[in-house]
Formats: sequence, C-alpha cells, structure tokens
Amino acid sequence: MILCITHSQDFYNIDLFFDYLRSKNVSYFRLNSDHINHLQKISMNEDFFEITDENGNTVSSKEIKAVWHRKAWKISVPEELDEDYEKIFLNEYGSLRYNLLTILEDLPWSNPYEKERKIDGNKMYQLKIAQKNNLIIPKTLFSNNEEKITQFFYEHCNGKAVAKLHGVISKSMSGENFLSTTIIDENNLEFISDITYCPMIFQPYIEKEYELRIVYVDGEFFTGKINNSENADWRVSQGNVWSKYNLPENIKADLTSMMKEMGLYVGAIDMIKSTNGNYYFLEVNPQGEWGMLQKELNFPIAETIADNLIKRMKTNEQ
Repeated sequence: MILCITHSQDFYNIDLFFDYLRSKNVSYFRLNSDHINHLQKISMNEDFFEITDENGNTVSSKEIKAVWHRKAWKISVPEELDEDYEKIFLNEYGSLRYNLLTILEDLPWSNPYEKERKIDGNKMYQLKIAQKNNLIIPKTLFSNNEEKITQFFYEHCNGKAVAKLHGVISKSMSGENFLSTTIIDENNLEFISDITYCPMIFQPYIEKEYELRIVYVDGEFFTGKINNSENADWRVSQGNVWSKYNLPENIKADLTSMMKEMGLYVGAIDMIKSTNGNYYFLEVNPQGEWGMLQKELNFPIAETIADNLIKRMKTNEQ
C-alpha cells in the first residue's frame, strides 16, 4: 500500500495518481494533512500507528510500504475552538503529525520527509547547491537591512531588482503556493525602509526570453515553457499558454546532479532563459504544481511518479 499525503482540497493531480495505481492493482490510502486533527482518530506508539480518517477509512502503519508526500497543508482548526486554545491545538496536532510521519521514515518516500523539509525551507541553501552543480544563479541577498539592500541594488541590479518573500502568503484551491514577488526600481526603493518588519530575498531583474517550469522525477524531465517576459513571475500571467520544451543535455545533467545531492526524487524547478542566452536557476519546490503541464501538454507526470515509487517499493520489499 502507498500512503498519499495531500490535503482536503486536492484534486486532478492526485486523482490521476489514484487512477493509475488502480490500473496497476496497487492499493493506496489518502491522508489529508490538514485533517490530521480532531476529525481523525489516531493511536500511536513508538513504532506503530493506526488512523481512522474523517470518512471512516482505517489504515495501520504496518500496511504502508511507500509514501508519496504530494502536498502538505496547515492543520485546520475547528471554528468552535476558543482562540486561547488555538496555539496549543496546532502545536500538539503538529507534534502528533510529525511523530506519525517519522515512524515511516525507513520506507521509500517521494520525497524523503526530512530532506524535503530542509530544501523547501531554505532557498539560500538551494542556490548554494545549484551553483555547486554548475548551474547559473542570480546574485542574491536575503536581508532586513535597508542600507545593505540599497547597496546591493546599486552594485548589482542595474536599476531594476526583484524582491520576494522566502515563504508563501497563500495557497490556491489546487494547493499551489502563491509567492509575493515585487519589482523594485529607483522610484520605489525609498519605501524599502519597512523591510525591518519583513525580510525579503532580493535579486537583479533578469531580462528573459521565457520561463521554464521543469518537473523532475528521478532523472526524467517534463518541461513546460511559458512566454512571460512582461511579468516577474509566470504565476500572475494571464492568457499565456504552455508549450513543450527540450532542455539542453548539460542543463539536465546539472539539474540531476543537484537533485541527487539534495536527496529529492521529485521537484518542480523554475528557471529563466535570459536574453543573453543563459539559463538561470531560481528555485526548486519539492511539492510544486505540475497539473497544468500534464493537462495542457499531455505529460505523464502522475504516472511517472507512481511508477518510480512502485519500483522503489518493490526493491525495498526484496
């Protein structure tokens, strides 16, 4: 059985995954990460757990042979809960969820839980590993220091910079993270004084031919190209369509080397092809969105993730 960790509003991607598992006669259990709370009955000891989910379905850890960490969401808080208890509620259910997942850490995961947490929570580390593996990265500053940011702007940004939050400010119904990305020029640089309340990542604005969303699955690549030269981030573009794109072999090799060093089997990678001909690595999101590429470009991404996990599950059982 494959445990699929997702959230209550997830559809399409995970439905494709489940359809494919059924066609292969592989059993699965859907665990909604946001409902690991009062909606589920959970019992656990040092090496075993049993869960009855919000729909009355029960699974034990002894049945689980592999894990797809598709998409984790914040634990939902019941509306009737007193606000004074909300912090305790989230802390204790968060602890329970973490303890529950680590019981399974010796199984095949996509992706391994601790490795994914480290990569997803550390964009500067991502850039370091990318550069180490021969990928070009933008000059980057993560700061709350107005003076240092201003200095960085005039030394490296040629009059135009991109500022973005390290984390996320919201999620769409499909689970995709919405990043806050802002273009900075000399006219609004004076407003940077409020940075002390919200440190951000700063990079020079890259004049681009197009953007690439690259889905990596253990050495295989599914790449979509979107023409989005007028916006800082393709997520806010309207009307643009995806087209298939063949990455150069040297970029594939460098990305594969980077992902292996990060310990990731699956990830959604964002890159820019600049007007000077360079490919710039921006980030990798281990739980990044790829449904639009499967839907619009007919890429078998869900099936490839499933096949990879099935193969590793069978190898682990031998």
